[in-house]
Amino acid sequence: MRKPFLITGATGNTGRHLVEELLTAGAPVRALVRDPGRARLPEGVETVTGDLTDPQAVAEAARGTAGAYLLWPSFDADGAGPVVDALTREAPRVVYLSATGASDPGSGWGQVEEAVRGSGREYTFLRVTGLSSNTLQWADQLAGGVVRAPFGQASRSLVHERDVAAVAARALLEDDHVGRSYTVSGPESIRQADQVRIIGEEIGVPVRWEEQPEDEAREAITAAMGPEYAELGMAYWAGLVEEPEPVSATVETVTGRPALTFRQWAREHTQDFAAA
Repeated sequence: MRKPFLITGATGNTGRHLVEELLTAGAPVRALVRDPGRARLPEGVETVTGDLTDPQAVAEAARGTAGAYLLWPSFDADGAGPVVDALTREAPRVVYLSATGASDPGSGWGQVEEAVRGSGREYTFLRVTGLSSNTLQWADQLAGGVVRAPFGQASRSLVHERDVAAVAARALLEDDHVGRSYTVSGPESIRQADQVRIIGEEIGVPVRWEEQPEDEAREAITAAMGPEYAELGMAYWAGLVEEPEPVSATVETVTGRPALTFRQWAREHTQDFAAA
């Protein structure tokens, strides 16, 4: 029998699409999940119960696999070292969902990359600009026709989660991507205010952007996500006003098809916004 690929975060934004990609390619899939009864994974997926932050559970889940997709569930790398050690002892190839900020000093994503690289195993890093699903945070406000947030002129090249999964699948299945660090983005960089407008057009609700004072936004983000994330996020978005997020050709180069647009993503998720 062919060895399965282990998918962490298999029920999440990118993981669920990666499961589908691998199954479509005829590859066996194993998923590490906390509650198999609630995972609702496709038929044929092997499930293993465990927490991604538990090295022993990760090692057991990775045993006998052909490779693994690693999603670290935190912005910092606290606790990641033992988990990466456990994973790479068993899985010969790791595709890690990283971020474009991995090269920044002290970056948690960069620290996880270093741990994976230092294992001596085959690896591919997917340095994502940002997932389109991040805009679901505006769902409650969109229903009222006004989104109040900071840095409406910040331009982001958000990527469709299906595109991340498509690249990840090829990195697991093909040898050409070993040792590569890919910037994975959408096909265009769009201002946040225009993202809101596009979502409004797709859900049929006129929506406008209202610029939120930076101090007020920082306080709200600190309360929700902590001070470190608030400072990093605010500084990053401020920089994108003058220098838009990069647009890469990775999706098309790796998959052979154009990257999906943000409007396509918004159209596919109209029900998610309506349900908020």
